[in-house]
Amino acid sequence: MSRKPQKKAPGAKQPGNAIKDPDQWTTGEEPMTGAQESYLHTLATEAGEEVEEDLTKAEASKRIDDLREKTGRDGS
Repeated sequence: MSRKPQKKAPGAKQPGNAIKDPDQWTTGEEPMTGAQESYLHTLATEAGEEVEEDLTKAEASKRIDDLREKTGRDGS
């Protein structure tokens, strides 16, 4: 009797999909994405802070992390 492999839940961490430091991203110097910009503005509004407009992907990711912590959206 063979066992079927169990499927992982969506969003479950997969081996090899470790979260990299944004400073190590190969595309980190590219302009932030539209999704990053939108989320950044949402978080900044909640936190009562200004958003820099010309951020890179890596900079936007770090700023999002900071604002998530300030707004309580960091999962803790």
